[in-house]
This record gives sequence, structure tokens and C-alpha cells, in this order.
Amino acid sequence: MELAVIGDSEFVTGFRLAGVKKIFEVSDDELESTVNGAFNDSDIGIIVMHDDDINKLPEILRDTLNESVEPTIVTLGGTGESSNLRDKIKQSVGVDLWK
Repeated sequence: MELAVIGDSEFVTGFRLAGVKKIFEVSDDELESTVNGAFNDSDIGIIVMHDDDINKLPEILRDTLNESVEPTIVTLGGTGESSNLRDKIKQSVGVDLWK
């Protein structure tokens, strides 16, 4: 399973420098189709996106992503309420590993 990062050039640059191989640098027009493609890629186990980009997606797709166990969606940044990594791990594994 691989880590994929989807976002604009500013968001993905740090991940690219860190050696992440599956980088999808997209504009707002390409965002939905790229997310769908990554979501259906069986090699991807975690998708990292900016919280603001998640909010640009249609509500049905956002709900699908938020309920997904594989791949797990992790959001970073933004001003809104972002996904809690601890909750995502608990959802994926079925156990709260911090307890």
C-alpha cells in the first residue's frame, strides 16, 4: 500500500521532497476526477489532502471518502474542522491504539 498526496503545487511540494512517489498536483478543475481515480486505485492505502480541497468536492464524494477505511483519507491544514487521524486509525483497525 502506498501513500498518495493530492493537492495544489504548494501543498504537494513538501511531500515530493520527502520522497512520496504518488503525487497528484491538480487544479480545482481536475480535483474530483483525480480523487476518484486515486480512490479506486488498489495500490493506494492512504490519501492525504488539504482540508480546503476536501470541502470543494461534491457532498456525496466527501461522505464516501469520510466513511472509507481503505483507502484512509487524511486531511491536513485548513481553517475548518479536519479529520482526526486518531479516529481514522480507530476506524481502520477497530481498536483505539492510544488507550
